[in-house]
Amino acid sequence: MTVMETTATRTADTCAGPPQGDRRPDGQDMYTISEVVALTGLSAHTLRWYERIGLMPHIDRSHTGQRRYRNRDLDWLALVGKLRLTGMPVADMVRYAELVRAGDHTYAERFELLKATREDVLARIAELQGTLAVLDRKIDFYADAGRALASERSR
Repeated sequence: MTVMETTATRTADTCAGPPQGDRRPDGQDMYTISEVVALTGLSAHTLRWYERIGLMPHIDRSHTGQRRYRNRDLDWLALVGKLRLTGMPVADMVRYAELVRAGDHTYAERFELLKATREDVLARIAELQGTLAVLDRKIDFYADAGRALASERSR
């Protein structure tokens, strides 16, 4: 059972956002690790590591032992990718996965974890906006200086 499967039966909130629909043209819902690598851009090593640390707690296996990912696993990986982009530490992502598996009674703790991450993202955005303003001023300076230099040379 995956993180997504444990919560999808309890609530409409799958914690990974809206399902992204069938990914395969034929509507199948079963992927090998190499197909997930191609779909997500993650390496097979990363996918196995996510499973090992509890970020992907259980992936179904075929009768030969090959991992079989489902659409809900891809949805979960999409959320993990977004959490990575926020700069959330891996330990916090694993904690979030544990909270999801633990059930609905962890909503408050999940809320606080995501709220703190959001505040960190907003602070980074503000810092980047300040950096962008500095770059814009420098670009304007060099554009003006370049025009002035070109004007002097053409005299």
